[in-house]
Amino acid sequence: MLNVVGGLWQLVRLAAISGFRLRGAYWTWRLHTAFGAGYPSSRWELVKSMIEYGCWVHRMRRR
Repeated sequence: MLNVVGGLWQLVRLAAISGFRLRGAYWTWRLHTAFGAGYPSSRWELVKSMIEYGCWVHRMRRR
């Protein structure tokens, strides 16, 4: 659970760094590198994978 909270914090941090332009260059690039041409079939899958990415960032930044 603590990892999820840390992951959400990292996502907020990344959003702030990118100026909250969630459809800007960084987030468009992130979606393309994460999913390629096939986006997730549902919004829930997109949210779930974004949270997983945030958790990964949190784990990497702790090292």
